[in-house]
Amino acid sequence: MDAGPSSRRWSSVACPRMDLDTLRDDYDRVADTYVALGVAELDGKPWLRSVLTAFAEQVRDRGDVLDVGCGPGQVSAFLADLGVDVRGVDLSPRMVEQARRRFPALRFDVGSATAVDVPDGSLAGVLGWWSLFHLPRPLLPGVFEGWARALRPGGLALMGFHVGDGEQQRTEAYGGVPVSWTTYRWQPERLAELLTAVGLTVEVEQRFTEPWGSQVVIAARRRAVGAAAT
Repeated sequence: MDAGPSSRRWSSVACPRMDLDTLRDDYDRVADTYVALGVAELDGKPWLRSVLTAFAEQVRDRGDVLDVGCGPGQVSAFLADLGVDVRGVDLSPRMVEQARRRFPALRFDVGSATAVDVPDGSLAGVLGWWSLFHLPRPLLPGVFEGWARALRPGGLALMGFHVGDGEQQRTEAYGGVPVSWTTYRWQPERLAELLTAVGLTVEVEQRFTEPWGSQVVIAARRRAVGAAAT
């Protein structure tokens, strides 16, 4: 994608190349099983759908929306059905292949959350739907800084995270496929601090206990021009 002269890399901290390569290869291996098992599909999850519906109401007809870490495209498709002008990016080429196969009318590209180039102020919304929890903690402030730059004034960011402290190492996933990745858990108040630090205002913090244990969804908005800081 040619982002133009006003774009910047989203993350100001470089992610170790091998970490990204390993993560990409792991998700390439699990992609087909992930789809076959229906992992993260929205059927039977009314509370998660309600959050996405509220997000769609906020960003619809206001510009482009980017689904970062889109996986096989189910959330992008849900938003598109609600009238959102959305496209997805994912680190895994195989996940992108699955998304394109399943939803051929939508646009999906290969790309990393740490290095997505978009023009400053070009997005009405950005989504990180349980797609950032593999990032080492030092990288997340830079990613959020990029989100703040990419959002237009009044634009909205929505993200989901596993709640807790510490990390969990995994050696297999989704039917026993071998992987080598880390899940980083976050406390909601710490995420709110990081978002506030880059100029985003947290508007919603919703806790869930299902479907994957303790989870949080946070919505944060880039202040409109002339709006007072809170």
